[in-house]
Amino acid sequence: MRTNKLTGLLLLLCLAGTAQAQQPVTPADSAASVADAGSTELTVNQRRQERGLTSKSNVFVPRGQWIFGGTASYSTHSNDSYNFLVVEGIDSKGYTFKVSPLLAYAFRDNMALGARFIYGRTLLQIDGADIKMGDPDTGINLTTDYYYAIRHSYTFAVIWRQYIPLGNSKRFALFTETQLAGGGTQAKFAMEQPKKDQLIPYKGTYETGYHFSLGVSPGLIAFATNNMAVEVSVGVMGIQYSHTKQTHNRISVGERSSSNMNFKVNIFSIGLGISFYL
Repeated sequence: MRTNKLTGLLLLLCLAGTAQAQQPVTPADSAASVADAGSTELTVNQRRQERGLTSKSNVFVPRGQWIFGGTASYSTHSNDSYNFLVVEGIDSKGYTFKVSPLLAYAFRDNMALGARFIYGRTLLQIDGADIKMGDPDTGINLTTDYYYAIRHSYTFAVIWRQYIPLGNSKRFALFTETQLAGGGTQAKFAMEQPKKDQLIPYKGTYETGYHFSLGVSPGLIAFATNNMAVEVSVGVMGIQYSHTKQTHNRISVGERSSSNMNFKVNIFSIGLGISFYL
């Protein structure tokens, strides 16, 4: 008799458990489940790491590494009685020189902080040129017997770099360099023109100025050896402000200020350089 009662009790418990398991889930139960799962939701930093930009699974530039490098360019030109469109009889010479050393330190894996110095020098000297537009009798004829211009520019920039390895490669990677820069310029201009078989006194202008900028330059880096790498970068965006002051013949003074915001590729800012990672 006791056995039959025990068997009936177990049967009732099994039926009750089955009914509870088949009971549909209500919206309140779903909300409670979501609330419980919310405690494991990813943080903002964890979501950033999912992009792989700050992932440490592939260390391209390890923490504690020093980076030395830079870029340099030099070009010259010389014209002897050269004609170009409406400009005839060009006699000129000049050069352009630019150097940019770099020093940085990797304070975290794939991240570096450093400084860059940029110096540029440009010279243009024209000994003669004629601009002729229209007929010889009724057209416009302009003659320059002497023109001299030399310009110096120097810039100091604080840079921050982030390296993005291409997959598991230890040789190739992308990088983004952000620059906060400031510097100055100095230039001299001189010219003279003929007037009734006589030369009028020289006309000279002395110019000084300063500039500030904030820019971003992405690039590609490839290691040629374990310590030496070749880098290619291009400026794609930036904000710049400049101010220039001129003194003409030590008498008249003029000033100019300009600012611009650029969000396009600047082909004149393409740089090719070599760096050493020690």
